[in-house]
Amino acid sequence: MLTFTDRAREMLGSFLGQGDGELEFLRITMSGSPVTPEFELTLVAPGERRDDERQVEADGITVLVAENQADALEGATVDFVERVNESGFEVRPVRKASPAFAEPSGPVAERVRDVLDAQVNPAIASHGGAISLVDVQGTEIYLEMSGGCQGCAMSRLTLRQGVERMLRQAIPELTAVHDVTDHASGVNPYFEA
Repeated sequence: MLTFTDRAREMLGSFLGQGDGELEFLRITMSGSPVTPEFELTLVAPGERRDDERQVEADGITVLVAENQADALEGATVDFVERVNESGFEVRPVRKASPAFAEPSGPVAERVRDVLDAQVNPAIASHGGAISLVDVQGTEIYLEMSGGCQGCAMSRLTLRQGVERMLRQAIPELTAVHDVTDHASGVNPYFEA
């Protein structure tokens, strides 16, 4: 179901060993879009286990996960990463081609696609970029940048000051615009810092 890198097992072992010796579990919870989930990892004592959680053994580590979120962790890898301004555990789920992750539909999705096709993508095409809609959850949308936008140092500004403004003007009921792009894997950004 779930695998841990050597570094994640090492760090988790050191955190588990810091307590009062009481056996602890690793709780993994998921939030956000099912297409691009966000994960939170928490160490908990046995008495903190919830009724709706499943206990899973993964690489010798006892993991607690909500019954309705277990499928999202199938095949995922837990790593401990250290970057310039951050360090911590990171869950990398397996992207699955599934009917559950079909192209978003509905009135909000159609209106977002209209704005992206008519206004946004023609403007950023000169930079070799494109933005696509990957999910809609109520009035929250999830966008992914590609081409020259993926990994571009100006992508955050482009999204917040340009794209989000256009979308909110055309679709006032939007409550959140999320960027789910893996900017670290961009290979041809238009502007590099």
